[in-house]
Order: sequence, then C-alpha cells, then structure tokens
Amino acid sequence: MTYIAAIDQGTTSTRCMLFDHNGRVVSVAQKEHQQIYPQPGWVEHDPLEIWARTQEVVLEALAQPGVSGQPSAVGITNQRETTLVWNPRTGQPYYNAIVWQDTRTKGICDELAGSTSLSTSGGQDRFRALTGLPLATYFSGPKIRWLLENVDGLRAAAGRGEALFGNIDTWLIWNLTGAHVTDVTNASRTMLMNLATLDWDDDILEILDIPRRMLPRIVPSSDPATWGMTDPEGPFGAAIPVCGDLGDQQAALVGQTCFDAGEAKNTYGTGCFMLLNTGSEIVPSTSGLLTTLGYQFGDQPAVYALEGSIAITGALVQWLRDNLGVIEKSSDVEALARAVADSGGIYFVPAFSGLFAPYWRADARGAIVGMTRYINKGHIARAALEASAYQTREALDAMQADSGVELQALKVDGGMVANELLMQFQADILGVPVVRPVVSETTALGAAYAAGLAVGFWKSLDDLRANWQVDKTWQPKMDAGERAKLYAGWKKAVTRTFDWVE
Repeated sequence: MTYIAAIDQGTTSTRCMLFDHNGRVVSVAQKEHQQIYPQPGWVEHDPLEIWARTQEVVLEALAQPGVSGQPSAVGITNQRETTLVWNPRTGQPYYNAIVWQDTRTKGICDELAGSTSLSTSGGQDRFRALTGLPLATYFSGPKIRWLLENVDGLRAAAGRGEALFGNIDTWLIWNLTGAHVTDVTNASRTMLMNLATLDWDDDILEILDIPRRMLPRIVPSSDPATWGMTDPEGPFGAAIPVCGDLGDQQAALVGQTCFDAGEAKNTYGTGCFMLLNTGSEIVPSTSGLLTTLGYQFGDQPAVYALEGSIAITGALVQWLRDNLGVIEKSSDVEALARAVADSGGIYFVPAFSGLFAPYWRADARGAIVGMTRYINKGHIARAALEASAYQTREALDAMQADSGVELQALKVDGGMVANELLMQFQADILGVPVVRPVVSETTALGAAYAAGLAVGFWKSLDDLRANWQVDKTWQPKMDAGERAKLYAGWKKAVTRTFDWVE
C-alpha cells in the first residue's frame, strides 16, 4: 500500500497518522506529553520529550497491522507560536519550549506598544500593517526576546551562531533531516515576517533585538524541492522526503479543502481557531482578527486568511477533568452536560491566558458568572461546552464584518466535533448549519496533503476536493429571540473578566 505520513504535534499530544490516496486513515498512534506550569500564567513543554514522543508514535504507526512498506513522503503540522532555542552542535535546548498560551511576555509587549518608532499608529497595532498581528503574548517574537534576555549565556551563543530558533515544526524537521526551515504559515505567527515579502522583516528584528542568523529559512508549505530526507537510522528507518509543513490551523484549512476565497473552517482543539480563505489578497482586520498566511504550494502565489484565535476550548474540558476531577475522561463531559436542561443561567468565560480574538486582553482572567445555589456540576459542564460556541460566534461576527462575506455554513473539525451536544448548540448560536466531514481530524490530513502534492501522490487540488465527504450536518433549531438573549448574556459575562491583572 502507498501512503503519506503526517506528524501532528499538538499542544497536549503528538500523533503520527498514515493516509491513503482517498484521504482515509490507514493507521494512527498518539501519545500525550507533560504540561509544565512553573508559575501562574507560564506554560512550558520539554522539547526533548516532544521529540521522544514523536519517534515513538512514528514507530507505532508504522508497526500497526495492515501497514507495509514506507510512506512516500512526510508532512509536519504543529502547535503554532510555541517557541524554543537550541544548540545546533549538541541538539540540546537552552530552555523549555515556551507555549503559545504563556503570558510571561506581557511586559515586553507593553513596552513595545509604548514606542512608535516603526509605526505612526503605535500601541498594540504597532506591527499589524506589516505582520497582520497585534502585539500580544501569543506570538513567538516576544518569546524569543524573553529567552535572549533571561537565559544565561544565550545572547552570546546566538552571536556566535550557536543558537537556532524554531517553533515546533522547525524543531521536528531539524531532528528528522538536519534542515533549519519553517514554512510561511508558521513564520507568519512569529510577528517577525513581513506578509507582503514572505521574509523576515529587518526593522522588526532590530527593534526586538533578535539576530537574523537564529531564524530558519522560510519555505513554501508544500515544496517539491523538499528540505531533506529522514535519517535511515531514525524512526522511519529509511530516507523519506520531508516536504510538507503547515501550522495546525492552516493544515486544517487545507484538510477541509477550503481552497476558494470565502470558504471557512473552525477547529476545536486545545483552543478554537476559525480561518477564512481570502485568496491572494491581504485583508487587514479592523475587528480584532489576525491576518495570516493560509498556505503556499510550491511556486504558486501565497494564499492568505483571516483568523479568529480562541485560547481555551478543549483545554477547558481538560481542566474539568484534571483540576476539578468532575469527569474521569474528556469524553465524559457530554453525558454530564446532558444531565441538565441548560446551563442554569451561568456563563463560563475561560480567559485562563487572557482573551484572544477579538479582544486581545492579556489582563483578563477566567470567570464563572451568574452563580446561584441551584447550580451543580452538570451546569458547569454545559457552560464549559457552550463557551466554545459563544467564542466561535464572536469570531464569526468579526470575520463577516471584515470580509463582507455572509457564511452559509461552517465546516468543523478537531477532537470536540464528536460532541453532538456542542455541535447542535454551535449551529443554534450561529444560526447557520454546522458540517462535520467523514475525516474530522483534518489537521493531520492537511499536512499529508501538503507533502503528497509535493511528490505527486495527489496531482491537483481537485484530487483533494474529491476526497472531502460530509459525515453529519447540524441545522439551527433555536428561536432567533432566544439566540439573541443568550448571546447578549455572554457578551456581558466577558466584560466581567477585564482588568483582573494589574
């Protein structure tokens, strides 16, 4: 059997999935890794543990029954913005990876927002015209600066050329092939890449005091030239081209075959991320969204997107499991939420790492509002699920305001789309159908598509479109008046989280 391998390195786990020509899963292996919380607001991962888990899941996926031979190519998709720096001679990280949810760089962002030397607008939007991003703790650039300023000897090592920066895609590709590269989608999340030139912006690098020599070479998301071959002594056991690389949300956009301007998808994972394809046009956002890269295939023009980024959705269910112990496994949350008729009038705003789109408030923190003695754990579970739907509605409203496109249906994917209660509430609160494909784990599929296009495994985008099939559609059932009332309550609840951190 011929197939493509995808390594999907996420915030809480790493997977290796093998896909056939029809885009169906041949095998899958998955392992979680440790979440490290050194102090409030800080979130870290051990890069060596992530590399170890990656090797383990590759070996497991290749060893499963029915798998024979080697994949034709390897694609990578990854948690975006998570930042690490390592020594290229030893392969040892200088510090743990700083995760995208981490808020330790708020002081750096505030400092940068206070100067206007690059932009007449200054403030939080200082770099937005160039990068499409606000100044926020979310992105990699301030994290690199924090590492350079706080890790002993790192700035001197960077000056000697003994420090390489990468998000997790770059780290894995370097370990697999020795190549120091990143694709345009991941580069667009650093706050260091110019959207128009698709290259590192020297003015921003100077302002953040980041040496250019630390940074990887920026390449297309699907590259026929490939960036290197896997080490035959490594987990794949053969020399296989690594030629696909996409940040996880852009990978889902590709996996959902949203190749036409105006098509959108929403991925429900640790966080929730809605992307709208805007074609070859860079569309600035005035509604709190991000302007980002969607993908670039070979030497074709880059495709851009608007993104609504939500920090905490699936992670809130994990919090109910791990911190409160009200469920034994994440999938139990639906049954618990169904034990009550509604949320009992409460709202759960999970601003654990501040609020992302459309607010960008690092000073916000999580809150449950509307509590009475009537409330039990079922209401809290239901409010936790509804929070994902409300936050998605906020992103969709902003997206429609920026693009002028009225969405007719929303394609959804990610682990939480198995939750039928959530999907129905999502359709209800949006007022549009919600559509789940047969292969709902489209992040890994998108990485496979990128790699497969590069080696001719799939010949065209039409081949990929032919693979996409509907599994289930949820139609909105909620009365418009009830929808408006519930959403107004959510908007009020969000304001209660503001200004918590001084």
